[in-house]
Amino acid sequence: MAVNTKIALVTGGSRGLGKNMAIAIAKKGIDVIITYNSKKEEADAVVTEIEKLGQKAAALQLNVADSKSFDAFFEGISSTLKETFKTDKFDFLVNNAGIGIHNSFIGTTEEEFDQLTNIQFKGPFFLTQKALAVMNNGGGIINISTGLARFSSPGYAAYASMKGAIETLTKYQAKELGERQIKVNVVAPGAIETDFGGGVVRDNEQLNKNLASITALGRVGLPDDIGGVVAFLCTEDARWVNAQRIEVSGGMNL
Repeated sequence: MAVNTKIALVTGGSRGLGKNMAIAIAKKGIDVIITYNSKKEEADAVVTEIEKLGQKAAALQLNVADSKSFDAFFEGISSTLKETFKTDKFDFLVNNAGIGIHNSFIGTTEEEFDQLTNIQFKGPFFLTQKALAVMNNGGGIINISTGLARFSSPGYAAYASMKGAIETLTKYQAKELGERQIKVNVVAPGAIETDFGGGVVRDNEQLNKNLASITALGRVGLPDDIGGVVAFLCTEDARWVNAQRIEVSGGMNL
């Protein structure tokens, strides 16, 4: 392994945007560890794809909603770093894993609220906290938010609120981790054609057209529109980008 090969950890990297991010990062010459919740076969396929690009890769199971499992997860990360990557630390953390729940403010249940809190905010908060012990100085953290934290679309009150919290947290992380030269930024995708939220943007033709009509570039996003931006933030070219919210939406709701 080249001495200067960096390593990125991408949560929820077995499919959708996370898969695209992981592959785009690998194309930058960075090794990748991905996590998956339940779909091991899909995760293993992504590992194979990254290895074909000439980078090292590994996949570990992680349920970001279960913060009690994080200590055991990072024991697994430490073992994987030693065995697969011949090192003891990684450089970049991409907090991508998440779900979408579409429900009105008035219709949102406490169970849905708690589920979103655990996955979208509490999970990344404490996962990142524990990750710092095995992260190199001078690396970076990329938190994934949403365009819905800037503009509102009925049905996402709880989801977007969690992402708003992540955006505030990002600024605090950037300030407090500056002494370790760790950059922390937000990437906020707009509407994307994936299976996220039941694939509604991809599969509902009317919704797809409506979203395209409020986007300056005249279409909804694709996973390929997002991964490269996250990968850029894992490169030396982005060394002076810190505490920024980068919306990648094609210009929605301008």
